[in-house]
Amino acid sequence: MSGQFEAYKANCAKGLDHFKKELGRLRSGRATPQLLESVQVDYYGSRCPLQQLGMISAPEPRMLTIQVYDASAVEAIEKAIQQSELGLNPSREGSLIRVVIPALNEERRKDLIKKVGKMSEETKVSLRNLRRDEVENVKKKVKNKEISEDDSRRAQDEIQKILDKVIADVDAAANAKEKELLEV
Repeated sequence: MSGQFEAYKANCAKGLDHFKKELGRLRSGRATPQLLESVQVDYYGSRCPLQQLGMISAPEPRMLTIQVYDASAVEAIEKAIQQSELGLNPSREGSLIRVVIPALNEERRKDLIKKVGKMSEETKVSLRNLRRDEVENVKKKVKNKEISEDDSRRAQDEIQKILDKVIADVDAAANAKEKELLEV
């Protein structure tokens, strides 16, 4: 039975990966290169992801550096970081841009924790929708007499077990991010 749910497992895994990626983009007090992944730079009239224009690294816990590949793009990158909703202020030295990650105040921490909770809940809802669709497929097979009622129950139990495991992973990732946000 478990072999037939590979597509469902893959879709659940994609949902979990997307959630973890979104968590990585939330600014905590710690510097991570994923923080700047969502920044789009206006480069010669078109929008480019920042990571295509420079190498982003975190040499210190509270600092990111961007080694820009094209020196003419430094000003555009600086401007894009300032205009992003991350609240960061870059400084440059030649083709190297430094971004100091300021410590979060208590109010901002609470807002971010609420946002983590909201993102977690939205992810769980989408995972439950995947489960609903998969269960409907199993019920259609029973209706079309492709499988028996007993097989249907076993399949639905299997689907629920897969969902429970993925939701536990979502909760673990959310709890880890909340712990990281609470660190001072």
